[in-house]
Amino acid sequence: MMSASRHLAAPIPTQLPELKPGPYLTETQWRILLALIDAVVPSIVVESRAKGGQNQLRISSSQCAEAYERTKRSMKHSPDYETFQQYLEARPLDNPRFLRLIKATIQSVPLSTRNQLGTVLSIIATRLGSLAGTGYYTPLPEQPVHIREAILQTWNQSWLSVWPIIGKSILTIARSSFAQTDPLLLKLLGYNEVPESYEPAPSFQFDFMQFDAGSEIETVDTDAVIVGSGCGGAVCAKVLAEAGHRVVVVDKGYHFPTTQLPLTSEVASQFFYEGQGSLQSADGSVTIMAGSCWGGGGSVNWSVSLHTQGFVRQEWADQGLDFFTTQEYQQCLDRVCEFMGVSDAHIRHNHRANVILNGSKKLGWAAKACPQNTGGAEHYCGNCTLGCSSDEKQGPTASWLPAAARAGAKFIEGFNVSKVLFDKNRRSKKAVGVLGTWTSRDKNGNIHTPESDRIVKQIRVRAKKVIVACGTLHSPLVLMRSGLKNPHIGKNLHMHPVGFLNASFDEDIKGWEGGILTSVCDSFENLDGKGHGVKLEPTSMIPYMFLFEHPWRGALQWKLDALRGRQMDSFIAIARDRDTGRVYADPADPSRPVVDYTPSARDRRHILAGLVALAKLCYVEGATEIWPFVQSVPSFARDRAVEKNGAATPIPTASEDDAIDRGVNDPAFAAWLRKLEAAESSFGFPGATFTSAHQMGTCRMAARPASGVVDPAGRVWEARDLYVADASVFPSASGVNPMVTNMAIADWIARGISRDLKRAEGRAKL
Repeated sequence: MMSASRHLAAPIPTQLPELKPGPYLTETQWRILLALIDAVVPSIVVESRAKGGQNQLRISSSQCAEAYERTKRSMKHSPDYETFQQYLEARPLDNPRFLRLIKATIQSVPLSTRNQLGTVLSIIATRLGSLAGTGYYTPLPEQPVHIREAILQTWNQSWLSVWPIIGKSILTIARSSFAQTDPLLLKLLGYNEVPESYEPAPSFQFDFMQFDAGSEIETVDTDAVIVGSGCGGAVCAKVLAEAGHRVVVVDKGYHFPTTQLPLTSEVASQFFYEGQGSLQSADGSVTIMAGSCWGGGGSVNWSVSLHTQGFVRQEWADQGLDFFTTQEYQQCLDRVCEFMGVSDAHIRHNHRANVILNGSKKLGWAAKACPQNTGGAEHYCGNCTLGCSSDEKQGPTASWLPAAARAGAKFIEGFNVSKVLFDKNRRSKKAVGVLGTWTSRDKNGNIHTPESDRIVKQIRVRAKKVIVACGTLHSPLVLMRSGLKNPHIGKNLHMHPVGFLNASFDEDIKGWEGGILTSVCDSFENLDGKGHGVKLEPTSMIPYMFLFEHPWRGALQWKLDALRGRQMDSFIAIARDRDTGRVYADPADPSRPVVDYTPSARDRRHILAGLVALAKLCYVEGATEIWPFVQSVPSFARDRAVEKNGAATPIPTASEDDAIDRGVNDPAFAAWLRKLEAAESSFGFPGATFTSAHQMGTCRMAARPASGVVDPAGRVWEARDLYVADASVFPSASGVNPMVTNMAIADWIARGISRDLKRAEGRAKL
């Protein structure tokens, strides 16, 4: 059943929950943290306009005028001088929205991480600690902002790892929060949180199961319970329900209809992403994006629908998993793509997609359009990260789960599974259901209100088959909490780590418009001769997503760079990682994952090679400035004088007598590339940071119990009638955006489960 969407001028607002009571940090720790955040994006004022105090970074009138002239020359739509000064003068800490986001971010990080941060801040609060950490006895909050800025700059270069790590965390929090909440920045960029011509499509009206309040455990009976509504779970639900089996899908996340989409970035972080969008690896080297809502990652991914490549299928078959080289697996791939209407025939590429395609052609590299799961629609949408109001992307909530519902499947949102239940009367483990906690919406249908305003109740789902499909980060935790002991659970974690590069062009791009990822260059996917390397892709241009790690070498430089975001493109070099990490439960909160992963030296070399290639693509396509996200490498500026703040490498223009277009062999650009290539020794955390939107492998499929967690049919080796059907079963990294591979494997597993159920039903009738 589709819900009618009346004409709306903007999405129906979704409120943020109240911040939890409690200090998170002490008053002294907060003062120090906010003093440092203030130094990242401070109020920057001309001396003649300064109002006194320690919280304004003062520059001369000539510095400001020079900065404005550079900005005006580099922008198609530059602000007037007075507005430019207002932008620089604004102090984010005076913005309640910014301050709330800072507090929400600190609240969302794991307790252990928050305690570590608090310890460092407390040390800095002492006279000796301040001297050791800042070089001054004077308490940090009493220092003028230019001293605090200099301290952060020093921390970035410190040989003692604690200071670069703390500095990196503070820089990330400040930049991300500023790019999400500064009203004048967003206005000058021309970025609107409500897309132009906003008109939400009708969305499927899910009839979620409801339960009455009470202390008794509620019991639901079914044939198959599926834990997780993402790409794996949703496919299983459709296959099993359409085969005539009773199906219940449970998920800790909540559904958002198209009339509420896209969400604001703060609300999307809160309700769409694991760890409220603040999840990082244990050492801070990788920022992790993982869907945590109804529909899982399929609700917030970017439509890319690539088949598993032949060399990866062969690699998996060589491990004893012959299925991956069969025609049956190809039929699974074809079936899921056909259902979603996957095609590249209707794509309209935006600027950065064409940089990949046209630049690759000029350089003789292989590039192609990325098929999209948009049912034949053009889907010129840059907001999928925040939720897609068009409902054109045929992910779990638009296609698979509605099909399952029409076949009789039932759904429970807000259901956090504690463990798998086993038949205690058997010697061997036999899964018979799951136990978890359900948290309802409030009486008005909201989810931002306190739990005291909602029903919280334990639910037991009894089932003949249990399918765990709650993603690579949580599926192993569910198995661990259920008492399974296979040593491979949680290990073999692949992350597809990416390195970033931003580039500005002499065009009015507005990169947040149009498809997020519609082209790819794969000329560098086999750098080691064994199938490991990088793909070059465009990435999301929601402002905070391309600015939160944009290189910061000083407050003025970064604020000026951010102002040029309207003419920027952002790109990634995404690695098929050879080396792995692991996931385990946070000792302070077993429901939260700890991600122990650092990109290896081998994988980092591949990513750096990808950044060099991206720089070449941008150069031949006319980029005016190029910023690799590498702390030791300055930006490359084309035809621009030396910037006094050190942000850009001076680039002399070629002689007018030189009639040869040297392309990437231009001497100045080639010299800068050598600097980038030579950064390998510093191309690791914290000198470079990485991001992951794909997690795989923590419940690895294997031909033998000694090698993995599940067998070739998705059955957990340790227990009967227990399956895993998500990207955690990948034997190694897929090397492509994993959605279609995930769905195809889930399709295979679900069809096998259906056969088992039907055989059992047949035996029962005898």
